[in-house]
Amino acid sequence: MTALATGTPPGVAPTRRPVALRVVPPLVGYAVVAAVLLATGTPVVDVVRFTGYALLGVLLPGTLVYRALRPRPHTLVEDLAVGAAVGLVLELAGWAVFTALGAPHLLWLWPLAVVAPFVAVPRLRRHWRPTGHTPVPAGWAWSLTAVVVGFTGYLAESFLRPNPVLPTGEGQAQYIDLAFQLSLAGAATHQMPPEVPQVAGEPLHYHWFGFAHLAAASLVSGVDLPTVFFRLAVPALCALAAVLVAVVGWRVSGRAYVGVGAAALMFTVGEFGYENGIRQLFGTQATFIVWGSPSMTYSWVLLLPLLAALAELVGRARGSTVPPLGRGAWVLAALFLAASTGAKASSVPVALAALGFTALVLLVTRRRVPRAVLGAAGLTLAAQLFATAVLFRFVSHGVTVDLFSGLRPYVPAGTSATALFWVAVTVAFLLNLQLRLAGVLALVGVRRGRLEPVQLLLLGGALAGPAIYLLVGHPGSSNQYFVRAGFAFGVILSAWGYAEVLDRARLSSRGRVVLAAGAAGLALLLTVIQLRHPATAEAAAAYGPVLPLLRWAVALAVVATVLGLLWPALVGGWPALAGRGSAVLLTGALVAGAPGLVLDAAAARRFPNGGAYAVVPMPASRVEAARWVHRHSSPDDVLATNVHCRVVTDGWCDARSFWLSGYAERAVLVEGWSFAPRMVGRPGGAYAPFWDPERLHANDAAFTAPTAAGLTGLRDRYGVRWLVLDRSVTPEPPALADLADERFRNDRMTVYRLR
Repeated sequence: MTALATGTPPGVAPTRRPVALRVVPPLVGYAVVAAVLLATGTPVVDVVRFTGYALLGVLLPGTLVYRALRPRPHTLVEDLAVGAAVGLVLELAGWAVFTALGAPHLLWLWPLAVVAPFVAVPRLRRHWRPTGHTPVPAGWAWSLTAVVVGFTGYLAESFLRPNPVLPTGEGQAQYIDLAFQLSLAGAATHQMPPEVPQVAGEPLHYHWFGFAHLAAASLVSGVDLPTVFFRLAVPALCALAAVLVAVVGWRVSGRAYVGVGAAALMFTVGEFGYENGIRQLFGTQATFIVWGSPSMTYSWVLLLPLLAALAELVGRARGSTVPPLGRGAWVLAALFLAASTGAKASSVPVALAALGFTALVLLVTRRRVPRAVLGAAGLTLAAQLFATAVLFRFVSHGVTVDLFSGLRPYVPAGTSATALFWVAVTVAFLLNLQLRLAGVLALVGVRRGRLEPVQLLLLGGALAGPAIYLLVGHPGSSNQYFVRAGFAFGVILSAWGYAEVLDRARLSSRGRVVLAAGAAGLALLLTVIQLRHPATAEAAAAYGPVLPLLRWAVALAVVATVLGLLWPALVGGWPALAGRGSAVLLTGALVAGAPGLVLDAAAARRFPNGGAYAVVPMPASRVEAARWVHRHSSPDDVLATNVHCRVVTDGWCDARSFWLSGYAERAVLVEGWSFAPRMVGRPGGAYAPFWDPERLHANDAAFTAPTAAGLTGLRDRYGVRWLVLDRSVTPEPPALADLADERFRNDRMTVYRLR
């Protein structure tokens, strides 16, 4: 956040530096990310291959297309960052074509469809070496590098170190969703559209585009999919998202340091009062969501440039010197909307709500709505209808209208003070998830409510995220993703507000340095205190989990109040402080959540797999068998297994078992069925029974009472080719060795091939 306090004043052109110096910050950032990957067990050859894929298979074609769409260049970093996002959209189309044609192994050829025209057509050749780029300020480049490096360090402790690419022992624990997500990526390596990997042939009405990207990254780079999933993809997507926040923030506001400040708010400041004695207050866990749900990060990479295109259509910031996107904004909006439909179900609704809010406010205040705003809203509505009808087939995935369902668990019912509890919990929610957006209130105050259309768009998105969270409910707290989508809008507007507060404070260069040092010192102090004195929730009370957060808020409010009372005296002693109180107060509010990421990373050393809401055993023996099947089977082969349950409680099966489909990258006749779209939201949740008893009986009979007729039926009716038996779940029937061919065995697992 301190980047805004050390920037080039508005309207002052950055000093040109030698090219050699300009490339140092990104090279340092890449070197640190690569070093972290190598230190956490990523083979050098895989880092090199993935880098080549990113440069030639995503960045190159996407950048060429982006340059052809925008009339005039802004910065080289914008060309490359937005170009990379365009490349991901084009990659999705290439993946769909090659996979549908049954040739995913030839996917590495898809960039030629873009590169060839840019080589052959004279008018397009100029986009290989454009001129006229605005050099970025050195402070901007180094601040952004620091954000990327710092967040990569967080990922190293919270995700990379606790999760080996392949389990190394029988006691390995893993966040429950990871194997499921790996299975979706595995299905996408050979299916278009992918099906539910745990129930062969079951349609996958889900936002699966991010997993198609993971599959494409593995297919094109030649890097094994688990290495892409557990090592390379998440740091790369997070780094790209951080850079996109910076370049989009600059483009939207017309101010360079608004962008880098927004990146700091999104990828350096965590949730306020994070350490609360439980791991997921209001359904979140610091920025855990970037690795616990890689599709969220992938959706940000598409939502941020979509925001830039929509902002261009709504109206450019007054006084901005950033070259316009022109008609290319419409093409970019269409591209990113199309990709966002299946990237994350939360992206398009938030964008649509932001446009609706903008149109409504403009109608009330100006008595008219510009055609471009209506056109953008219509385009976004069409994307939402496509997602609902075609991708999701009207499946709600358990999302229902349920007012304040995310807050209700913390409010004790039936007491005389229920209303007071509701107020306290609502305040806790806003502080926990929205305190980093305090600059939004500052901007509204500075502008006296008279916001420009582009600021209304940002405000609409920032409000839509938490509003939808409070409007709908979900049994798995997936309504939290709407809040995360709203962050893309909110952090830019918050950084914009902070920049205008700093402008009013008129700090000298020395004053900005002092403010930055104070912010860093406060962040360090708060982090040390929370590390040494971790809070403990009062589990006996419904409101217990929010009490540590509220205590922190009260303590900091008392400090701020005392400082406010002493401010006149301080100004008397140091006249330079006059008129700077608002800047100091807002700085403190914005960095108050800085301990969040550090605490989340520290939790990885104290809790299994970082304290994610549910972990499962991931024994190395199971994964060894699954990887053997992957190497020796065809992508179209169907597997059968006797493992369905994570745990069995009083005869009920918690059917969240995904290890075989995840690590074998093959469809399973019946594995764990709880995450199948038709199951989400059903009574019983994870314990709901399988919907096809006949299929389940045929599957299980192969492992308990196998017969020649039964195995033939599995092969001919269901396409099963392999049986994967865990002997710790059911004893190995002696007859199976006479009816099928044993191909693999270890201390726990046996794999048979049907004849």
